[in-house]
Amino acid sequence: MVERPAYPSDLSGARWALIAPRLTTWRQARTDAGIGGRTATHDLREIVNAILYVNRTGIAWRYLPHDFPPWQTVYGYFTAWTTDGIFTQLNYQLTGLVRTKAGRAVQTSACVIDTQSVKTSTNAPLPTQGIDAGKKIAGRKRGIITDTLGLLLAVVVTAASTSDNTIGIDLLNQAKTTHPILAKTWVDAGFKTKLIEHGATLGIDVEVVTKDPQVKGFSVVKRRWVVERTLGWIMQHRRLARDYEALPDNSASMIRIAMIDNLTKRVTDETTPTWRDT
Repeated sequence: MVERPAYPSDLSGARWALIAPRLTTWRQARTDAGIGGRTATHDLREIVNAILYVNRTGIAWRYLPHDFPPWQTVYGYFTAWTTDGIFTQLNYQLTGLVRTKAGRAVQTSACVIDTQSVKTSTNAPLPTQGIDAGKKIAGRKRGIITDTLGLLLAVVVTAASTSDNTIGIDLLNQAKTTHPILAKTWVDAGFKTKLIEHGATLGIDVEVVTKDPQVKGFSVVKRRWVVERTLGWIMQHRRLARDYEALPDNSASMIRIAMIDNLTKRVTDETTPTWRDT
């Protein structure tokens, strides 16, 4: 690793040790298969640090500081890891570690689903965008499913015009594949009968949780607050304040990266300094 002044988003040695084996195995497999055309020379930890820097600060790839590897190289690794499902695998692995640390089984039997519509930048092709008629937002919609600790199980990014039911069905299918004992999920009133019926075919009881109409203003809604808190966690990563990605799959990776950042800190009991610390 090249010696340089550290950025707040950099991985510590302990956090890097959690993800290094998967990334080094991936690169060695590509080298053995002759993929890439030449022997890779850039430090993998610095590649990850650069991706975390983009994710946390929200800058464009081309604006990466020059003490990181070239932005083209970093972006190349980002897209390759997205295509090969590396971020998905790391998220699953780290989620299991956090659940174990919290005294839970690696597999979860209950989950919570929610969606979030966000505006897009000019990078996003028009066919991947839409209008959320309910929230009056033109852009894309993020669907996430979490366990009862708020840890990410699956993510979907679509045009904002896509119905919550369609997104929810995709999320349940993904989550049931990786967590076969899933038997219960809580959703808001945006999810209708179609999702409930699909959940039944998977052996998952889908419960619609609504806000008490007698309560005015903000109130904590049973179970749903967990997934809403997770959306709050990922929004601390400025790359996610708006959808800047050209491809929806890249947008989903940015969400997974934000959670990987969160999960590695949970496992190692680390925090990121903020202005409040001063």
